[in-house]
Amino acid sequence: MASTKATSKTYTLNTGAKIPAIGLGTWQSKPHEVEKAVEIALRRGYRHIDTALAYGNEEEVGRGIKNSGVPREEIWLTTKLDNPWHKRVQEGIDSSLKSLGTDYVDLYLIHWPSSTDPSDLKKHHPDWDYIKTWQEMQKLPATGKVRNIGVSNFGITHLEKLLNDPSCKIVPAVNQIEIHPNNPSPKLVEYNTSKGIHSTGYSCLGSTNSPLYSNETLLTLAKAKGKTPQQVLLAWGIQKGWSVIPKSVNKERIETNFELDGWDLTEDELKKLDSMPERFKVCGDAWLPVKVFFGDDE
Repeated sequence: MASTKATSKTYTLNTGAKIPAIGLGTWQSKPHEVEKAVEIALRRGYRHIDTALAYGNEEEVGRGIKNSGVPREEIWLTTKLDNPWHKRVQEGIDSSLKSLGTDYVDLYLIHWPSSTDPSDLKKHHPDWDYIKTWQEMQKLPATGKVRNIGVSNFGITHLEKLLNDPSCKIVPAVNQIEIHPNNPSPKLVEYNTSKGIHSTGYSCLGSTNSPLYSNETLLTLAKAKGKTPQQVLLAWGIQKGWSVIPKSVNKERIETNFELDGWDLTEDELKKLDSMPERFKVCGDAWLPVKVFFGDDE
């Protein structure tokens, strides 16, 4: 069972680095809202901020960090390499660092296993795939610009191919994937763990207008605990063993999401959430030139 100090809990990665169990996600946050959200989160006690080049908000994230007054070295900062930049990994990280206004990031992820042609985003590079991208990613820790490298939206199929390739000298530290009770992906999480890869759950609250918030199992459990459904979902993820990055730009929700200390879900309560039969994904792959979700990770 997880500690009752969830907000100060960390997970040790295969590099020895410690990633905070809870962070602030910034995907789908509207322009001009992220800067303040990051500042609020850091002032409240968050020490983990997640962004990506593709989100278009790295500059705002950087300003929010600066405005918070929290020293950079106390913050775990994650960003991601966008699909059209797979052939330009060094340029990709340099672009992100400039936008963020920092000399390094704590974690740099391949955002998707899709090497998209920048001249036509509906096409995949015929001569380039994520194996070659990882070869370039592996050069980054030695530069000091990146402390840890990992992947995002990689399934077992992708990881098997990557880890079995002779050029793979560094096992990804993290695989960031969609995880909530209606998309638990137990086989993928178990596979990550078996390979020493930490799982981070995005869309851990099921995203905006989620079907989760009409789920009687979740609502009844939250009411009985005297907690919000969001708090219950975050506690479920942390107690199951992965880090969570709930997204919000609302001050009250940002602060409430961080109120996870002093209580736990019981084993029975965890099992109730585990047994919710409904399934949905927030993030699909129809917009990509290649299919990345195969439905085989459940």
